[in-house]
Amino acid sequence: MSNAKTGQPENAENSDHRDTERSAGDGAAPAPGSSELSAVQQQAVTELLRVAPVADELARRFEQAGFSLALVGGSVRDALLGRLGNDLDFTTDARPEDVLRIVRPWADAVWEVGIAFGTVGCQKAAGGAQSPEASGEATEAGSEATEAGSEATTYQIEVTTYRSEAYDRVSRKPEVSYGDSIEEDLVRRDFTVNAMAVALPGKQFIDPHGGLRDLAEKVLRTPGTPQESFSDDPLRMMRAARFAAQLDFTVAEPVVAAMTEMADRLDIVSAERVRDELNKLLLAAHPRKGLALLVDTGLAQRVVPEIPALRLERDEHHRHKDVYEHSLIVLEQAMDLEENGPDLTLRLAALLHDIGKPKTRRFEKDGRVSFHHHEVVGAKLTKKRMVALKYPNELIKDVSRLVELHLRFHGYGAGEWTDSAVRRYVRDAGPLLDRLHKLTRSDCTTRNRRKANALSRAYDGLEERISRLQEQEELDAIRPALDGNQIMELLGVAPGPMVGKAYRHMLELRLEEGPMTEDEAVAALRKWWAAQAS
Repeated sequence: MSNAKTGQPENAENSDHRDTERSAGDGAAPAPGSSELSAVQQQAVTELLRVAPVADELARRFEQAGFSLALVGGSVRDALLGRLGNDLDFTTDARPEDVLRIVRPWADAVWEVGIAFGTVGCQKAAGGAQSPEASGEATEAGSEATEAGSEATTYQIEVTTYRSEAYDRVSRKPEVSYGDSIEEDLVRRDFTVNAMAVALPGKQFIDPHGGLRDLAEKVLRTPGTPQESFSDDPLRMMRAARFAAQLDFTVAEPVVAAMTEMADRLDIVSAERVRDELNKLLLAAHPRKGLALLVDTGLAQRVVPEIPALRLERDEHHRHKDVYEHSLIVLEQAMDLEENGPDLTLRLAALLHDIGKPKTRRFEKDGRVSFHHHEVVGAKLTKKRMVALKYPNELIKDVSRLVELHLRFHGYGAGEWTDSAVRRYVRDAGPLLDRLHKLTRSDCTTRNRRKANALSRAYDGLEERISRLQEQEELDAIRPALDGNQIMELLGVAPGPMVGKAYRHMLELRLEEGPMTEDEAVAALRKWWAAQAS
């Protein structure tokens, strides 16, 4: 892939220059300077040396069986970016049945879930990376690679047969046909930065479409025309937005134009595939960038139409904040509060928390604009959209609940809530309390610093009260002092509606009055029962 002493491409005058010339079509940007390419190539050498033992071992097995193997796509892109993980993607001229025959004796585990699409998955534990001395690659880049260690690394590997696939006008799944050359395989890939390969074990760099140039320039282009690429797989339009969000790349103007022109083609793609791309976009480092692209091209109208609907028409006589821009800011502010990595539940709730506003907007006589009960309407819309995208039921329940509760804090005012009201707030939030804290704090986007500080202090006060009550009452597990079995025994009744009614009464007492001793609870239950009898 590179000269061991300089980090420059082998046969640079014939290799990278040739690839750049071959891939530079009309309107192509000029190749970046050699220093830019040298930097990314050195990163790639370091990354590839780390995975060389397992990759080369697998490649030799394919070679001995008469087949070729190459690291491909996202793995090569991430190696060039210096962020190659333990998930490795390979491509080969071997058919799936041959791949199975080769990897089964070698891998620790093999799965065939993607074999209908030409993909065989496997898992392999391997020792630490080769040292530069052991591999014979005594390079400056190689010296920075992780030295061999005693602990094994587990690699998740996918090997896919060269292929070409396309949708017809009504199908929701691609029809797979296998190819015979790596060039044929690379041209059908989504973007040039994912259309690079490293042939193994010789580490020959293959870049027929200028992906290295586009990677250095941080731009997303397609190997062929965008129209051909998106016709083959319309989901690639969603991927363009996702990669913009993940990599902070700019999408080339012809690609944006094709996304706008062909947005309706996304309708043939299954809801599950669309949902998965949306999730990856939302969990990326720059989701605003991807969301804005979806909205501007019209793709969001076909995926989450409630988001572009937030761009409410403005009225010169009735002013209110830009709900669309507000929602994107809330999303970014919620991300800043994440403590253990990206949180899909929180990010979805932040993005969708105000989607009830378009349906509830009212122009008042005094010039104000109201959105009464938009949180209730928004929770219903959230559930409906997430069901349509086939999200898991538990996630639908949690996100909808957060949307429904996101305004509850604003009744807190200057801290006049009773302890009972605080208990109910905690009870209603349940296990979502921490996320509700984050969502509520993120929902303040006012430029009025005095107002923002007042809201922050009020929420600090509420959290402090919750913390004190939790210490006093074990508030996280609010339940009455008597359970259902005790209620039936004390009242002498069989299981039925009356037991539930009694339990709910005792729970209300717990919320209103705080903890009770068992004797106090028994007395309260008997008093309530006597009232029922009369």
